[in-house]
Order: sequence, then structure tokens, then C-alpha cells
Amino acid sequence: MSKKEVSSGTEKAESLTRKKSTAKSEKTESVKSKTPVKKSVKQTKDTKSVKQTKDVKPVKAEKKKVKKNKPAKKLGEKQLKRKEAREQKKLEIAKIRAEKKQKRLEKKLEARQKRLDKIAAVKQARQERKEKRRERHDMLKHESKEARRERIAEERQAKVEAKKAKVEARVAKREAAMADKRAKREHDLKVRAQKRAEKNDKRHAPGFGGWLAAVISLGVTTLALGTMLTFGWINMNGMQDDMASVHTQSLYELNSIVDNLDTNLSKARVSNSRNEQVRILSDIAIESEMAETVLERLPLDGQLTENMTSFVNKMGDGAQSMLYAVASGKPLTESQVATIEYMYKVNKEMKQILNDVTANASGKDMLAAMNGKSGNLLSTSFDTIQNNTIETPKEINDGPFAENIDKVTAKNLEGLDEISATRAEELARQYFESYNVSDVKCTGEVVAEQLSCYNLTLTTNDGEMSVQLSKLGGKVVEFNSFKDCSSKNFSVDRCVAIAEDFLTDLGFDGMKPVWTSENGTTCNLNFAYAQDGVIFYSDMIKVKVCEERGIVTGMEGLSYVLNHVERTAPAAKLDKSDAQAKLHDGFTVETARLCMIPVEGEEVLAYEFFGSYDGNDYYVYIDARTGNEVQVFTVIGTAQGRALL
Repeated sequence: MSKKEVSSGTEKAESLTRKKSTAKSEKTESVKSKTPVKKSVKQTKDTKSVKQTKDVKPVKAEKKKVKKNKPAKKLGEKQLKRKEAREQKKLEIAKIRAEKKQKRLEKKLEARQKRLDKIAAVKQARQERKEKRRERHDMLKHESKEARRERIAEERQAKVEAKKAKVEARVAKREAAMADKRAKREHDLKVRAQKRAEKNDKRHAPGFGGWLAAVISLGVTTLALGTMLTFGWINMNGMQDDMASVHTQSLYELNSIVDNLDTNLSKARVSNSRNEQVRILSDIAIESEMAETVLERLPLDGQLTENMTSFVNKMGDGAQSMLYAVASGKPLTESQVATIEYMYKVNKEMKQILNDVTANASGKDMLAAMNGKSGNLLSTSFDTIQNNTIETPKEINDGPFAENIDKVTAKNLEGLDEISATRAEELARQYFESYNVSDVKCTGEVVAEQLSCYNLTLTTNDGEMSVQLSKLGGKVVEFNSFKDCSSKNFSVDRCVAIAEDFLTDLGFDGMKPVWTSENGTTCNLNFAYAQDGVIFYSDMIKVKVCEERGIVTGMEGLSYVLNHVERTAPAAKLDKSDAQAKLHDGFTVETARLCMIPVEGEEVLAYEFFGSYDGNDYYVYIDARTGNEVQVFTVIGTAQGRALL
């Protein structure tokens, strides 16, 4: 290639690159020249605005200075007063707000203190209860059975007395209110009569003739009064009216008590709470006693109130018996529930009759009753209660004739030799050999029901026992063991067999069980002498058996020792079916047998019918010779079992 050609090509290339570089430099210069122009525009605008602001500010400042330099306007008197009033009002409002705020703060602090005091009181009460529970626990832990019984009895008695005092206070308050009402009424009547008399005197003002007549009439009246006093005539009408008023008040009080009994008996029928039953039964016991007291104040023959008095008395005893059972934690038995139904039914009928008497009886009826006249409303009403309303069967808690036996002479001991104290100790050791007796001591003598006995103390592994032996013949009259029974391991039938063996070992033969009841873990049994199929209730022995250990822990044979002799029962003139026909319609017989029962100091052969009527259990005794009904018992009590017949 020629030199000329190479140089021309390179030159062309260089020229092209120079053109491109110049174009680029021109572009950059043009851009650079453009940007400073924009900045200058902005700068000019800023300088203009700065100049304007600088020009405006001095003007405003001058204006303000002008305003400050102006003299203050003087306020008028009214404006000053209004201003002061506004300031004073603001101060009062601020003060009120401050006081309210202080009160709110104090109230909050007081409420907070009350809460703290309440919490502290609750804690203190909780601590006191805890201490009491701990003390009671310690007391019960170390308290003996006898002490516990005494304490419970004292607590019950205190509750009953408190309730009685409360009822008496309520009655006294009611009586005082009635007396005040009666006195106010009498005062109003006197004032009214006095005003009426003054009005009549003003209307008929007497002249001279009137005064003369008044003087003459006064003299005649004085003479008549002197004559009456001379002959001893005294007008008793006012006194009788006062007595009639007192007796009427007693009648109203009796009606109120019977109404309260109706309410409480109605509650007792449905109550199932222990605390409520205790309260209701306490009220019934107290109100029954009050009713008996009021009945004695009424001016009626004792024969007209005999059954009613007997009924309220037995109602109180029954309520007391149930109260002790419920307070000790035992539920009411079916027999007790039936007894409540019976008391409610009879009391309801008495209430209806007494309501009619208090609503319709007049002062003449009360005066007639006071004077012993018959045929008045009071006598006829109480005669209805006496003969038609109240059925008065005797109640039994401890078996038939358990407490109704005549104890006169020791027939069973006649002809026996008197023993010494040493011999009594030997016999006691023999009788109770199975109790592992380690020591026997004669502690003295005692006389019970004309029967002389030795008191002996026996020491065993289970503790001490007390025994009474008759001085004639050395018969066991009474025995008690003080060992507690806490559980039940033996049935009633087994306890009966244990008691029979015990009596046989002591020499009491021919004894038959006639009654049983369970009291906690103790089985109480009554045995009576039986001969040729006839039960002799006068020859009775009571036995207690511990259901935990299966041993006899108590025996009382005074009735047997005083009454038992070998004797033969007379023949019955009526058979069992004829005697049963004499029973009340509707009486359901469960068992029947012949027995000799004590009636007014004599033994009578009778058929004993045990059964039920209207929910109650009864023992009815029909004379086996005459067919007359000689005795009726209804079964009540705390925990009675069925009789062993």
C-alpha cells in the first residue's frame, strides 16, 4: 500500500473523532450555560422576597409600637364593680370546687378505711371462730361421756328457757298493749260522757226552782246511800264486770296460743331440717305449757277442761321428747311423725271451736260461766272439746306398764335370810364372774321403795361397775356399767339372746321379752315373767345390751323383786275373737295375747291387742272377763323399736 493512501485514511478517522469530541464538548457547555441561568432566576426571586419581607417587618413593628404607646382607658365604677364581682365569683367557684374535691377525697379515704376495717373484722371473727373450734375440739377430746351429757342438757335447757322468756315477753307486751288500749278507750268514754253532760247542763240551765229540786234530790240520794251502807248492801256488778273482762282476756289468749300451735304443728308436719325442727318443737313445748297455764285461769269446772289440759300437757311432753331426739342428731321416727299428725288434727278441731267461742261469746255467757250456770256457750263448747274432740290415750316411751307398776312390798323376798356386807361382796363376784372382776367393795346401804340394799362397786378391766343387792336374799336389784358403746356389731335378736342368758345366770327364770328399742348403739329390752302363756307385767326387768361388745351394761329389776310370786292367772270368760270385736272400727290388729296387767292396785286378766289406727301404733287392753276396755297406750318416743310380742 502507498504512503499517501495510509495517511489519507488516518486523517479521515482523526477528523471524525475530532468532530465527535467537539460536538460533545459543545453539548456539555450548552448544558452548563443553561443551569447557571436557572439558578440566577431563583436567586433573583429570593432576593426580591427577602427585600419585600425586610420592607414589611419594620412597618408592623412601628404599628405595634404605636399601639403600646397609646394611653390605657380608665374603667368606670360600674365596670370595676362588675369586674370585682366576676373575680369574687371565680374565687367562690374555685373554693367550692376545692371543697368538693376535698370531700370526695375524704369520702374515698373513709370508704377505704371502712373496707380495711371490715376486712380486719372478718379476719378477727374468722380467727375467733378458729380458736373456738380448737377449744371445742380440745374440750370434746378430753370430755367424759357424763360431762358431755350434762353439758348438752344444760345447753338445751338454756335454749328452752331463752325461748320461753322470749314468748313470755311477747305475751306480756301484747297484754300491756291491750291494757293500754282498754285504758285509752275507757278514758275516751269518760271524756265523751263528761262532754255530753256539760252540753246537757248548758242546754238546760236550772233556775231557782231547778236549784231547789237539785238540792232536794241530792239530799234524798245521800239519805238512800246512807241507808244502803247501814244495811251492808254492796253493789258487786262492777267487780263482776271486771272479773268477766279478765276471764275474757284469758279466753282470747288461749285462742291465740292454740292458733300458734296450729301454725307450728302444721310446719312440723313438713319440716325436714334439723335446725328448723328444733325451733318448731321448742315453740310447741313452750306454747303447750302456756296453754295449760291459761286453762287453769278460766272460770270453768275442772271436768270440762280435764281432757284438754291433759292433751296440751302430753303434747308438750311429746314435743320435748322429740326435741331431745332431733337435737342429738336423730331423725324423727314413723311413730313420732304419726304423733305430730295426731296432735295437729286434734289441735285443729280445738282451734275451730275456740274461734267460734271468741267470736260469738258475750259478757252474759262469761258471767254465766263464772256463776257455774250450764247451757251457756262456753260450757257447751268446752263440753264438746271434752267429750267429742280429744282422744286421750296414754303414751309409752319405754314399753307397756314400764312405769305404771305398783311397788308396795318385796313379795319375792319374803322368808329369805338377811345377808351381810361381806356375803354381798361374795355374791357380786359370783354373779359377774364373766366380767373379769378384780375387786369388789361394799360402799354403803340404801333404801328404795321400802327395800334395803347394799351398794357395791366392782372393778374390771373395762372400768368400774355399780351393783345393788337386796339385804334379804342377796338378789340383784340394779346393775350399771359405765363403758361406752360406739359401734354396732350385734343384731337385736342376738342382744335378746344375750339378755336372756344374763337373767338366767342371775336366777331370773321364766322371763319373756315384751319390748325392745334401740338408742344409738344400745339395745333396751323389757322382760316380764310368763307362766302358762300369760304375761305378768308387774314382774318386769329392764336390760341394756351394748351392741358393740355384746354384753349387758345395765339392768333394773326392782319391779320384779317387789311383785314376783308364784301365782296362777284366772280363766278367761271371753275368747280372743269376742274380745277383738270390742275394738274400735278400723283398728288393725297385728298381734294378740293374754296378760295380767296392773289396774288401780289390782291385777286384771286382759287381752292385749297391738296394732295401728290412722297411722298411730296402739296397745289396747280388753278385760277378758267383762269385755270392757281397761287401758289404751299409743306408742311415741325418741327411737322406739317394735315390741317383741
